[in-house]
Amino acid sequence: MKLSIIIPVYNEKNTIGALFEKVKNVDIEKEIIIVDDCSTDGTKEILSQFTKDEIVRVLCQPKNKGKGFAIRTALQHVTGEVVIIQDADLEYDPNDYKILIKPIVDGVADVVYGSRWLMSHFRNLSCNRFRLATALLTFMANVLYNAKITDEPTCYKVFRTSMLKSLSLKCERFEFCPEVTAKLRKKGFKIYEIPIYYKPRSLKEGKKIRFKDGLAAIWTLIKYRFVD
Repeated sequence: MKLSIIIPVYNEKNTIGALFEKVKNVDIEKEIIIVDDCSTDGTKEILSQFTKDEIVRVLCQPKNKGKGFAIRTALQHVTGEVVIIQDADLEYDPNDYKILIKPIVDGVADVVYGSRWLMSHFRNLSCNRFRLATALLTFMANVLYNAKITDEPTCYKVFRTSMLKSLSLKCERFEFCPEVTAKLRKKGFKIYEIPIYYKPRSLKEGKKIRFKDGLAAIWTLIKYRFVD
């Protein structure tokens, strides 16, 4: 199966080069779809160098619309049977791709989440608001949707492409994660989890998610429990 890797990018000039090399070097049949969300820090100029590779497609948004909108834009161009979401920073390791897609390739799952909580190094991190938010959103997904998962807001979500395209997503910003979780569970899909490596970065280092995004994620989980 060909893996389509969707990479939403916004002002990541310090990490996108290294991340791209990591993704490109994963020995797997793949295509890389990068969506630049109207970066202003020089990221766009770096991305222009990647288009020389035949497996890479770079899409540029005319205005900043958010991660969810970028994912939905990229999904229109996906040709692989399996799709994964990859953040443009270096928090997640592309070397985990093979273990993440294996349950789908083997026919035992339609959707796989990479769980940070299943790795001891994440559980041992000093307590901070991002880890607390992860725990809260996971708890809500389990209560509202009987998801039976350990890491709802993980970036590494892997899907059969046909299944993801069937969900009629409406997200624009970081609410992609709770919306896709809610709609998957409402359709009855079981979420399979695989432990993954994770190296968090701080707000000072460029982490973009904020308190208001956490509130939006909570509201999204609640909203889609009652509407489609």
